[in-house]
Amino acid sequence: MAITEDELRALAAELATSAHTALVGFDTETDGLEPMTANLVGLSFAFGVHAWYVPVAHAYAGAPAQVGVVRALEIFRPWLESAQRLKVGQNLKFDAHILANHGVRLAGIAHDTLLESYVYEVHERHDLETLARRHLGWSTLSYDDVTGKGASRISFAEVDVQRATEYSAEDADCTLAVHEVLHPKIAGDAKLQLVYEKIEMPVMPVLLAMERHGVLLDLARLEAQSNELGREMLDLEQKAYAAAGQPFNLNSPKQIQEILFVQQCLPVRKKTPGGQPSTDEDVLAELAADYPLPKLLLEYRSIAKLKSTYTDKLPRMVNARTGRVHTTYSQAVAVTGRLSSNEPNLQNIPIRTPQGRRIREAFVVPPGWKMLSADYSQIELRIMAHLSHDVGLRHAFEHGHDVHRATAAEVFGRQLAEVTADERRAAKAINFGLIYGMSAFGLAQNLGIERATAQAYIDSYFSRYPGVARYMQETRELARERGYVETVFGRRLWLPEIRSGGPQRRQAAERAAINAPMQGTAADLIKLAMVRVHDWLVNGGYATKLVMQVHDELVLEVPDGELDAVRGELPRLMQEVGSLDVPLIVEIGVGDNWDKAH
Repeated sequence: MAITEDELRALAAELATSAHTALVGFDTETDGLEPMTANLVGLSFAFGVHAWYVPVAHAYAGAPAQVGVVRALEIFRPWLESAQRLKVGQNLKFDAHILANHGVRLAGIAHDTLLESYVYEVHERHDLETLARRHLGWSTLSYDDVTGKGASRISFAEVDVQRATEYSAEDADCTLAVHEVLHPKIAGDAKLQLVYEKIEMPVMPVLLAMERHGVLLDLARLEAQSNELGREMLDLEQKAYAAAGQPFNLNSPKQIQEILFVQQCLPVRKKTPGGQPSTDEDVLAELAADYPLPKLLLEYRSIAKLKSTYTDKLPRMVNARTGRVHTTYSQAVAVTGRLSSNEPNLQNIPIRTPQGRRIREAFVVPPGWKMLSADYSQIELRIMAHLSHDVGLRHAFEHGHDVHRATAAEVFGRQLAEVTADERRAAKAINFGLIYGMSAFGLAQNLGIERATAQAYIDSYFSRYPGVARYMQETRELARERGYVETVFGRRLWLPEIRSGGPQRRQAAERAAINAPMQGTAADLIKLAMVRVHDWLVNGGYATKLVMQVHDELVLEVPDGELDAVRGELPRLMQEVGSLDVPLIVEIGVGDNWDKAH
């Protein structure tokens, strides 16, 4: 532990010496877990055979005197902000946020054990405690060990300095040791090395910049939408009462069970683990095709979720200092390589419903700016065409045809101009359904047709696109043989259940084996695009900022004076990050809010 100013200066000098500049394990301790608002409590460093903890803001009765956050950061700033002083950490994006909250820009981020684990073994857990146990055989202190749990949990600032030293110094030391085990495994595999060095590590600072910039909300519009949704809920409630013949609690599964399955004698589609008739969304959706009350309940739930999750909650999440809302993009959650957005989740706002689109209207830009959306068009189908080498599918994309119309023409034996809207809709369901492993039963449900008819559609599809059928079969076999599948860029997507003795789990893994290379490749492409677009904007001195990433879409905040340049260059930048056998197409939309830009 280093606690006095002289001790901090001695440690900073040691960090600066050439003997210890190769790589240093680094970590921060904070008084909270929200990246934009948490404050620094301590810093830890590991190099050579030593690990140090520097407490700067522990506050409890009897706490030792500390130099404080400002003075400590003045001492360590040269090392922290030096690109030549290389650091390794566990989720260094968070540590960079914390230091940025105090005006320090963390540089020299060389490696991150969270991302090393994610690239090397995506199907495993990636927290440091688990990594230490799995790769080092170490049993380490957990955060709960030092702060407690639940209602009795204390802030890290209240943790005894000696105990904090033991925990935090161990974290830094452990991070360095885990890196020394994991990194050679990645460096020894050219594909994994590419994913780690060219995709995951470069996109981290882009995500940091996006998170810190945030996105502007129209709070008055959200309040009006919340009131409107509340009125719609009341209206649906009255309609549900009428359909049930009595008032009841629409949020009570027990009361809904009684009305649907006892009083109205609707068919039981599924049971809960406790043996009661299920009222989950899938059951209600199935019943809604034939009965009015389940349909009303589904509509009520959908609107209630929008209200509680977005129109009511988003205004409370606006940062008081910036006036914006700041999501966190997690790199190491989705096994396909996709980013996940949380607190708030900006990726689950529905776009197919009028209410969802209205919420997107509340994501706005300042006066004199425009919101620009850049979206990869039908990216997963294009990746399927590339992976399967199917002549018919590739032909449709190479000649710029509407792929759903082209599929309908093949499946239903028509000329392109003769395809009806219903036939195109059916073809679209087939195109996307097969990517996600949809069965004939699922397609029949989706289209409201007989199962035999749905099977005939699928059989016709595969006869017209034999390359897709061959790809699916070969992928299943390869996945069973290797235990994983890969994206075009070499991201490895492990499938632990692919050899399972349980048919349901094995079949789910087989469906994932087919979909994962497409969804994973799309995730790789959008990350590469983010890095390229961000670098172009920074190097060109543009004021334009990336503000959101939602699956295959990038959303930017663009000043009016830069709009022509950005709109003109963005498609090329995004289309050239990967080379597929069919063209990548990027569609651009511009507006005063997210909905108008989409």
